[in-house]
Amino acid sequence: MTIVDLAVYKDGQREDDVSLDQAFETFREPGTLVWIGLHEPTPDEFDSVRREFGLHELAAEDAMTGHQRPKLEVYGDDQLFLVLKTARYFEPDTLEFGEILMFVGEQYVVSVRHGEASPLHGVRVGLEQRPELLRCGPAAVMHAILDRVVDDYTPVLTNLDIDITELEAQAFGDAAPAGLTERVYRLKRQVINLHRAAAPLSEPLGRLTDGRYVHAQEELRPYFRDVYDHLLRDVQTADQFRELLTSILEANLTQVSVRQNEQMRQISAWAAILAVPTLVAGIYGMNFRHMPELHWRVGYPAALTLMLGLCVALWGYFRHIDWL
Repeated sequence: MTIVDLAVYKDGQREDDVSLDQAFETFREPGTLVWIGLHEPTPDEFDSVRREFGLHELAAEDAMTGHQRPKLEVYGDDQLFLVLKTARYFEPDTLEFGEILMFVGEQYVVSVRHGEASPLHGVRVGLEQRPELLRCGPAAVMHAILDRVVDDYTPVLTNLDIDITELEAQAFGDAAPAGLTERVYRLKRQVINLHRAAAPLSEPLGRLTDGRYVHAQEELRPYFRDVYDHLLRDVQTADQFRELLTSILEANLTQVSVRQNEQMRQISAWAAILAVPTLVAGIYGMNFRHMPELHWRVGYPAALTLMLGLCVALWGYFRHIDWL
């Protein structure tokens, strides 16, 4: 069994050296809370947990397959199934997403984690240092996990802000680096993925704060509201990043078009300048019998001077209109 941690709490205090069978036997006792944490279990490994806690087969199937959208579903009278999307900043312009799926009953919590983002060991340790919250039952665990997932969005957004600021400087600099447009597209895709992970969670959190479920006791609702406020702020920031990246992309494409027009003007100007000596030399190359140079000593110098003068005049004109 891929159990990350197994704990039985009585009156907010953790019991030592508890086996899985003992957890199954004791989780119905008054004042008892069982929290089992699993990491990417196989269907066979998860089946025993599903049967002992009476987890709904549809929710269990979702927990095994993963790749679920953030949601909160109710099965029966007392079982909640909550799906969270985790995120972390993996490397420049790259985010890594995972999932935490929670089964919350009257006296138990089963958490199934997919991916490496947002490990829950620190959540468990911090919660065990606050037995007054553990006495509130499964809602305390649910809040602690939600709080960790939403808090982990903050460093992701901070690093994205740094990347976007760098892109702004490059896009409006004197010379944009190669591949800037591709990087903007890639970063925008990551921001959209983050928004898809965070935004759908706002509706389940709103339902937890308004007292709709008995799992969220009155004393814990301010804690859920605090997480809800932080989530709305993160979603709003992700929206702003998406709009800003769209503006950077449009500005970069506009600058590319302007630079291309400038290059075309320069090419056209030099083509016009070179056309003058080409025209004059072409006429002289026609080898007529009565060409000026045959009867005039300064014919060739005069032709060369005319070509040079016309070229200089055109160069000055194009410099005047900022084509060169």
